[in-house]
Amino acid sequence: MKRSNYLLNQAIEPDNLRLAFWKAQRGKSYKRSVQRYRSELDKNLCRLREEIIEGKVNVGAYSTFKVYIPKERQIFAPPFSDQVLHHALMNVCHDNFDRYQIADSYACRIGKGTFAALDRAKKFQRRYSWFLKLDIRKYFDSIRHNTLKTLLERRFKEEKLLSIFAQIIDTYTLSDEYVGLPIGNLTSQYFANHYLATADRYAKEVLRIPAYVRYMDDIVMWGNCKSELLAQGRQLEAFLADRLQLGLKHFFLNSTKRGLPFLGYLLYPSHTRLTRSSRKRFTSKMKLYSRYLQEDNWTQEEYARHVLPLIAFIRYADTYNFRTKLIMSE
Repeated sequence: MKRSNYLLNQAIEPDNLRLAFWKAQRGKSYKRSVQRYRSELDKNLCRLREEIIEGKVNVGAYSTFKVYIPKERQIFAPPFSDQVLHHALMNVCHDNFDRYQIADSYACRIGKGTFAALDRAKKFQRRYSWFLKLDIRKYFDSIRHNTLKTLLERRFKEEKLLSIFAQIIDTYTLSDEYVGLPIGNLTSQYFANHYLATADRYAKEVLRIPAYVRYMDDIVMWGNCKSELLAQGRQLEAFLADRLQLGLKHFFLNSTKRGLPFLGYLLYPSHTRLTRSSRKRFTSKMKLYSRYLQEDNWTQEEYARHVLPLIAFIRYADTYNFRTKLIMSE
């Protein structure tokens, strides 16, 4: 496997640094931290360039908050300067990470995403009799720094780049054993996706599982033989435990006719429904957003920007009756 080199030279190019700033500030240009950074943009980008060249970056100092949908999670938001750094690195490292992914890995990839993963899963739901859904226990909190660094060393050659990756990784740990990645970092998404890429390749190349989809830590595999599918699941579970020190929750093995819960939907061979929690979440968010609009906390443009993704989400499923009921209740 040929490792990538000379990526830092691309990262420090002025055009790349400005692109990184533009990406980092999207959707939050109103924030004071962004405005302060912009007010001395050339100076800040020059400082960032020097840090990258030296291989010593000033990272960390997260601000934290909790989100409760779809489940309670602690989010670690990096300072804006860190966000620019992360984008500068991933702009030039994205292709290298992406090339190692299998075709049926769908998170954090251009041209993939949630709906592409769902479309693929729906095809497998129609084609096979059984599915096995695997859920990794506390995935981000279980990623071991040393294992991740070893995996990165197999993909990237530049010592200085690997050192910067290590500095970012080590800004967060849950214990003295150096384990865990912060949810909220752009780099965490790439690192977490790469961490499981070896398991994807084991599933496809060694176990020869014909029907397999992964969206970050949500893994689903299909087959027509229940016992064979379960055996493959046990082999993959052993690989995850041995090579990546990851544990699984209880297996969810069921007939495709009973419906697969995946990414907020229930996928059946012939149709798609929203899960109960997705319907509840949609209703509560719509009520909240309507109140923001009525109380003039949001403009019509802000309201539309938040509502349109919600509408797209429920329209993917067979929700005509659900939408009609909502409209009638208004």
